Amino acid sequence: MTYKPVSRKAPARVEFPIRRTLPCLILLIACSAMLAQNPGASPAAAGGSSVRATHILGLQGVSKSAGGNLSIEGDALKFQKTEGAAAQVPISSIQDVSLGVEDRQVGGVPLAVGRAATPYAGGRVIGLFSHKKYDTLTLEYLDADGGLHGAIFEISKGQAEGFKDALVAKGAHVKVEGQTAAASTPEVKK
Repeated sequence: MTYKPVSRKAPARVEFPIRRTLPCLILLIACSAMLAQNPGASPAAAGGSSVRATHILGLQGVSKSAGGNLSIEGDALKFQKTEGAAAQVPISSIQDVSLGVEDRQVGGVPLAVGRAATPYAGGRVIGLFSHKKYDTLTLEYLDADGGLHGAIFEISKGQAEGFKDALVAKGAHVKVEGQTAAASTPEVKK
């Protein structure tokens, strides 16, 4: 007696393709977190008279990395902390205003773990999109005794130029880059 092998078809296994969907899921979460962190500019900030800012350093009586509103009120530049007293600088004492651009990685530890866990170098792609750009506003001003001070503020991207224009319109001095170099170089005649 010969037996013929009978093939039994195994039931189909349903597998969830984790290797393909996990990187896409992490990328989707990272992108949605970045979009949620950058709301549109408020109408008051568009005019340049009041912007949301972070004080990096320089103002007396204001702690480093303090959040608040930077505004122009009358003849003074005012930084009102979220909690606490305000600091003011007379606009006529501002000697120079300069702008810069910085970027910072956002997302903290959860995004860093997600980048590390993403296979096939997908973490590098996530890293490209996990940066947020900021404008920096740097002021040089004189105090009541004539001492030179500086203050640095971090402002949302695109708002610093309008704020600088508003300061100049109120009477703040701005140094021209070529102005100091031309005055300090003597002419040489042959």
